[in-house]
Amino acid sequence: MSYAKFNTALIVGAGSGLSAALARVLNAEGIKVALAARSTGDLAELAKQTGAKTFTCDASKRADVEKLFAELDAGFGAPEIVIYNASYRTRGPFADLDPAEVEKTLAVTAFGGFLVAQQAVKRMLPKRHGVIVLTGASAGVKGYPESAPFAMGKFALRGLAQSMARELHPQGIHVGHVVIDGGIKSERRPEPPGKTASLLDPDSIAASYLHLIHQPHSAWSWEIEVRPWVEKF
Repeated sequence: MSYAKFNTALIVGAGSGLSAALARVLNAEGIKVALAARSTGDLAELAKQTGAKTFTCDASKRADVEKLFAELDAGFGAPEIVIYNASYRTRGPFADLDPAEVEKTLAVTAFGGFLVAQQAVKRMLPKRHGVIVLTGASAGVKGYPESAPFAMGKFALRGLAQSMARELHPQGIHVGHVVIDGGIKSERRPEPPGKTASLLDPDSIAASYLHLIHQPHSAWSWEIEVRPWVEKF
C-alpha cells in the first residue's frame, strides 16, 4: 500500500516520554523533525539522537507561535506533520481554584492548539497536503472530580479537532485527535508492582500516531483512542 510522502514534522510541547518516542519514530521514517518547547535545555540529547532542530516557543502566546513558524519557513521548511502535545493542568476543589491558573490551563491546553494549528493550516492549504494531530486525554471525554480546568482544556481541544477535521479533510488536510486514556510509563512513573502493562508504553503510542499519519485518504480517522489492554472500560 502506498502512503502520502512527508518530509518535515513539528512537535510542539516537546519533552521526554511521548514526544521523544514520536521524534524517534518520525526520524526512523526519514522525516526531518523540529522540536518546540518553552525551554529547550533538556532536549539536547533527543535532538542529537534524532538530528532534530530545537526551537523555543510558548505555544499559548500568539507572537511566539508566529515567530516559530517564520523561523521554520526561513530554514527548516514548513512542517507537513504537526503534533500538538503541550498541556498544563491545575487541580483542586472547584471553589478553591485559582482563576489565573485556570486561565493558564486553557491557554496552554486549548488556545495554544488553535494558534499552532492555524499557522500550520495556512501553510498546508495551498498544497492540499498535511497532517495535524492534537494530543488529547481521557479528561477530554470525561470530566473528573477536582480536575475541572484540565477537562475544560481537553474538551475544547477535542472540539477544535472535530471542527477542523470536518472543514479540512475535504481540502486534503488530515486532522486527528488522539485520546490517551491512561497514564504513560516513564522512568519517573514506572508500573506499580503487580500491575504489569497497566501504563501505556510511549513507543507503542507513537506507533499508533504513525499509523494515523499514514492512513490512506479513503479511510481517514479524525479520532482514535489508546489505552492499556488490561484496563476495563
